[in-house]
Amino acid sequence: MRQLPYGLSVHLSMPYQEAVAATRDALKAEGFGVLTEIDVKRTMKEKLGADFQPYVILGACNPSLAHRALIDDPEVGLLLPCNVTVRQDGGGSIVSALDPSVMSRLSESAGLREVAVAARERLERVLQGLERLAPAN
Repeated sequence: MRQLPYGLSVHLSMPYQEAVAATRDALKAEGFGVLTEIDVKRTMKEKLGADFQPYVILGACNPSLAHRALIDDPEVGLLLPCNVTVRQDGGGSIVSALDPSVMSRLSESAGLREVAVAARERLERVLQGLERLAPAN
């Protein structure tokens, strides 16, 4: 797993469509539902006539963590849900997730920091599980 400036990322040897399905399954196993899905490739083609690599943005939400966060700081809704991206990379895929600690750095709430730690641990398990399933060469 690679740490990004504001996220976490894994490179998989898995083809794009399989990676999207595996990511959905891994998120579900950690209690996340996918509330939104943006097909970036299709949107770029429809709106701009531009070609783009296969790329999807999944808006993932763990209801119990989101509830705790919103109770603690109602404005955190501006940063929800947690975005998870899947994109094609050659014959493999890259899956990235927003690091929830980014959200907690924008708030003074100690409770939100606790929620961010729990969310990050779950997202790390999602990415680690995907990496074990189809490690990059």
